[in-house]
Amino acid sequence: MSKKRRLIVPLCVALCSQGLFAQTSSKQVLGINEIFRLADENSQSIRTYNTGKEVANEALKAAKSERLPNIGASLSFSYLGDGYLLDRDFKNGQNIPMPHFSNNFALEAQQVIYAGGAINSGIALAELGQKMSELDWQKNRQEIRFLLTGYYLDLYKLSNQMQVLQKNLDLTEQVIRNMKVRRTQGTALKNDIIRYELQKETLKLQLAKVQDACKIMNHQLVTTLHLPAGTEIIPDSTLLEKEVKALAENDWQQLATQSNVGLQQAHLAVQMNEQKAKLERSELLPQIALVAGEHLDGPITIEVPVLNNNFNYWYIGVGVKYNLSSLFKNNKKVRQAKLNIRKTQEEYVLAQEQVENSVQANYANFLTFFTDLRTQEKSVELANQNYSVTSNRYKNDLALLTDMLDASYMKLSADLALVNARINVIYSYYKMKYITHTL
Repeated sequence: MSKKRRLIVPLCVALCSQGLFAQTSSKQVLGINEIFRLADENSQSIRTYNTGKEVANEALKAAKSERLPNIGASLSFSYLGDGYLLDRDFKNGQNIPMPHFSNNFALEAQQVIYAGGAINSGIALAELGQKMSELDWQKNRQEIRFLLTGYYLDLYKLSNQMQVLQKNLDLTEQVIRNMKVRRTQGTALKNDIIRYELQKETLKLQLAKVQDACKIMNHQLVTTLHLPAGTEIIPDSTLLEKEVKALAENDWQQLATQSNVGLQQAHLAVQMNEQKAKLERSELLPQIALVAGEHLDGPITIEVPVLNNNFNYWYIGVGVKYNLSSLFKNNKKVRQAKLNIRKTQEEYVLAQEQVENSVQANYANFLTFFTDLRTQEKSVELANQNYSVTSNRYKNDLALLTDMLDASYMKLSADLALVNARINVIYSYYKMKYITHTL
C-alpha cells in the first residue's frame, strides 16, 4: 500500500466516524416531569431496588409456604449378608442364612397445627420486609429524582448564564464598534477601545467556561438517564414561568409527617422488631403437629430365622416437640429483642425530630430565596437604568470610560444574579418536596 493510500484510509475512517456521531447526536427539550419519567424507566439504581421488591415478594411466599404440610418419601434397595448368631458369652456361634435382597419404602407427612406463633410471626415479618423493600424503592426513587433535579436546574442555570453572557458580549461588541466610529471622528481614544476589548475577552473566557460546565452537566444527566450518547438536553424554557406554591410551614410539616419515607421506615422497623420478639418467645412454647406415615419393609429381620416377606404398616397421630434448652437460652434472646424494640422506638422519635428540623430550616431558606428574588429583580431594573443613563452620558462626553465599564459590570452581575435567584427559588421548592418525599 502506498503512502498516499495509507493516509487516505484513516482520513476516510475519521470522516465516517464523525458522520455517524453527527447522526447519533440529537437535541431534546425535556421538562422536569419528563426527566422523572425517564429515570423511572432507565435508572439502573431504581431497577436494582425493583429487583429488591421482587426478592421480598418471594420471601413472603416462602414464609407462607411454612403453613403447608411437610411430606417426605424414601425408597431404598440393598444387599444383605448372612447373619451370625452367638450366645451371650460369645460362644457357640452359627451362621444364619438370610435373604440377600432388601427393600424399604417410607412415606411420611407432618402438618404443624401449633408452633407457638412462629409461623404467623414469620409471615408477618416477611410482609413487613415486603413493605420495607417498597419503601426502600420509594426512597431511592426520591433520591434519584432530587439528584436529577439538581443536575437539571444547574444545566438550566448555566444555559441562562450563557444567554446573559452572550447578550452582554454582543452589547460590548456594539460599544466597541461605536467607539471605533467615534475614534475616526476624534472623540474617543484608542486606550478606551483597548479597555473594552479586554472586557470582551474576559466575557468570552467566562462564556467558554460556562459552555464547558454545560457539557459536563449534560453528560451527567444523559448518563444517569441512560440516553443515547451524543444526546443534548435542552431545559424547558417555561420552567421559570411556572408559579411556585409557597405553602405554610405547618402544611409542609404535615406533608412530611404523612409522606416522609424515612419516618415510615423508622416506624416499620419498630413493628419488625416486635415481630422478631414474638418469634423468639415462640421458641419457649411447644410445637404440636399431626403426623402420618406408610412403610413397606422386607425382609423381616427381627425374627430368627429371618422371614423373607414384606411387612407393611401405617400410622397416624399427634406429635409434640419441645426444646428444653430454650428455657435457658431463649430468655436472653427475648430480652435482646425487647431492647431492640426500645432502640427502634427511640430512633423513630429521633427521626421525627430530624425531619421536623429539616423542614423548618429549609422552609426558612425557601422564604429567604423569595426575598432574594425580589431584591435581584429590583437590582436588574436599577442596573439597566444606570447602564442606559451612563451610556447616554458617555455618548455625550459627560461620563468617563471607567463609569461605562462599571455600569456594564453592574448590569452583567445583576442579570446573572437574577437568573441564579430564580433557579434558587425553584431548587428550594423541589428540595422541600424532596424532604417531604412528594417529588
